[in-house]
Amino acid sequence: MAATLFGDHIRRARSFTNELGARGEELGLIGPDEPPRLWSRHILNSVLLAPLLRAGADVADIGSGAGLPGLVLAIARPDVSFTLIEPMERRVAWLRGEAERLELPNVTVVRGRAEDVRDQVAVDQATARAVSSLTKLIPMAVPLVRSGGEIILMKGARVADEVAAARKAIARAHLSDVDILELGIGQVAETTRVFRATVD
Repeated sequence: MAATLFGDHIRRARSFTNELGARGEELGLIGPDEPPRLWSRHILNSVLLAPLLRAGADVADIGSGAGLPGLVLAIARPDVSFTLIEPMERRVAWLRGEAERLELPNVTVVRGRAEDVRDQVAVDQATARAVSSLTKLIPMAVPLVRSGGEIILMKGARVADEVAAARKAIARAHLSDVDILELGIGQVAETTRVFRATVD
């Protein structure tokens, strides 16, 4: 399934996954239980977003951490430019090192919190994985996105409850076309749930 989802880019995806498995725990990027399930729980989970990205788009990944989903998507979609936003210096060093090692010219890493870099970043789409609740994440993401762009935020099984709790944040941000998607049904063991909305 990884080969199907990554296509011609599977070799680079394997290289990234192997490096993350070998060094991730030592660098504090993943927990001790994660290496055996990197593919099933993290890599495939992230790459399922790739078809949602617009051709030639500028995309911001908020709180990139280990590069999930930012580096994974940059591997899968070389036609898209990615700005990986990460406040922690150790993780920034990892992201920059991997982007260079994997020869990903479509990746720029910015150190800082999303709230602090909104004057530096203007993108067509923004994503995030395991960052915060929608109530907090929407105000972080929306200022980074141009009018007519989208936020595509990876969430857990309780995403519908989060959307209900974030009604006021959604209204304040003037989001439209609000939708919940479940990606990977019939393809992978652990599907990916996404909150998607248009920024007006």
